[in-house]
Amino acid sequence: MTFGLLNIAATFQVKTCMQRKFITNLFFLLLANVIVKPFWIFGIDRVFQNKIGAEEYGFYYALFSFSILLNIFLDLGITNYNNRNIAQHGHMLQRYFSSIIVLKFLLGIVYFSIVLIAIFLLEYDERYIQLLLILCFNQFLLSFLLYLRSNISGLQYFKTDSFLSVLDRVTVIIICGYFLWIATGVVFTVELFALAQTAAYFFSCIVALVILKGRVGRLKFRLNLPLLRIILKQSLPFALLVLLMSFYYRVDSVMIERMLPDGDFQTGIYAQAYRLLDATNMLGFLFAGLLLPMFSKMISTKKDTTPLIKLSFNLIVVPSFILFILCYYYGYNIMSWLYTENVNEAAEILILLMGTFVAVASTYIFGTFLTANGSLKQLNIIALVGLGINLVLNNFLIPIYGPYGAAIATFITQLFVISSQILIVKRLLKWTFNFNYLLRLSIFSLLLLAMSYLFYQMSNTWIIKSLLTIILGFTMAIIFRIIEPQNMIRILKNKEQ
Repeated sequence: MTFGLLNIAATFQVKTCMQRKFITNLFFLLLANVIVKPFWIFGIDRVFQNKIGAEEYGFYYALFSFSILLNIFLDLGITNYNNRNIAQHGHMLQRYFSSIIVLKFLLGIVYFSIVLIAIFLLEYDERYIQLLLILCFNQFLLSFLLYLRSNISGLQYFKTDSFLSVLDRVTVIIICGYFLWIATGVVFTVELFALAQTAAYFFSCIVALVILKGRVGRLKFRLNLPLLRIILKQSLPFALLVLLMSFYYRVDSVMIERMLPDGDFQTGIYAQAYRLLDATNMLGFLFAGLLLPMFSKMISTKKDTTPLIKLSFNLIVVPSFILFILCYYYGYNIMSWLYTENVNEAAEILILLMGTFVAVASTYIFGTFLTANGSLKQLNIIALVGLGINLVLNNFLIPIYGPYGAAIATFITQLFVISSQILIVKRLLKWTFNFNYLLRLSIFSLLLLAMSYLFYQMSNTWIIKSLLTIILGFTMAIIFRIIEPQNMIRILKNKEQ
């Protein structure tokens, strides 16, 4: 009897400890990223677009999206596999590290070879080729940085990883800020904009290597073929998943640029609205970066993940839904505040894209759990069907509705993806239908939408009405027990014995 009670107490303590680790590290991540990354997106990237115009920025953005489409060949799922593996078996770091670095450089050669073939097939002109090669080199550096960070987060050094997650942005903000606001007589072109990011990624890679040097000891760069075959075999399902997801996330910009006669201009408009989705996606990336090693550790030790899934979902679904409501009612105001041209068109696209964010934010919880669980076959099937839906819809809607059609395709695709992921998680964890929770969530959503409309009708400025909506949203979330401050305070106060 005593042993049973002690076992129950120990299990509860582990669950609470993991939740406490999630909340404290999430707070640190948010503190670091909410300050830096929004400033990059709105203070640098947006200012740069306003300065050069929609068409020139559209030229950059389409090629940027194209460089992302093929970047899976830089990684082949190694980073996700490594994060999960190091979280479960930290002692394997020294064995894997040097061999994987050699493999990353070999994959870089493969990536650039495929890019050159694509350039030949698409018949890009000289300026397109020059910029694309710079952007592709940036993708190589970013992929290398993410691999280095996967070792750090896999070792559960979350605060160090938080520092590295913003270091590249801080560096590029300093460089671009100099050209935008201090330097005189310098024409800040898209090529110079891309090279500034090259310098930032390179510097961050050096810092990450220095941090890891103490953990891996002396580096011996050698090609361990048997080990690499094992790693590639186990990471290929991750690679396929990332490839499929990259396509249905980024192919829309490339299709707009290729399918429409004024493709660069229309892509620039789409980028104006998509920038806000990129900014809010930061919240989802932070959740996924913390949750993947945590879920992996809990699954490997057979701990119950349901409390952490519920906690993280509640923490992300409330702000994502509030953001959607703000964009639904005040999309035009937001776009006119951020941009100097094409405001009406961008505002219409923004509403759909931010509706998409509610689904995308949820995939960072359920998709991350399925990744940690090794349910890659199911995830790949979902992603493959999602890509098919996205390509068919884009091919049909873009010629008719332009970038707005691409937003419709994105919304429908992400709705399918999150619905499928939730059903699979429900089956795996044998969840029963929680009518009480779903009722509270539904009433919260509908009531907030209705109350926000009353604020919308008020004569105050849109900023004041937005603030009232935010306050109301979080207050109602507490009232309906979707967010429970008392529970989070209890978790934070609980100390690991």
